[in-house]
Amino acid sequence: MEVDLIFKIAAVGILVAVLNLILVRSGRDEQALMTTLAGLVVVLMILVQQISELFELIRSLFSL
Repeated sequence: MEVDLIFKIAAVGILVAVLNLILVRSGRDEQALMTTLAGLVVVLMILVQQISELFELIRSLFSL
């Protein structure tokens, strides 16, 4: 597992947390929720790509 992947996910998490805090304090709760959901989708897309690469590696390793 690459360290870059952990840094990418942490960066998205920090950015979403800061945006969420700013939006909640300004009274825009719905937009804060949408920002959180968008951050979750971005992280899930990154993870799905990594899992796909893992399966391709396993497939090529066992010649399936």
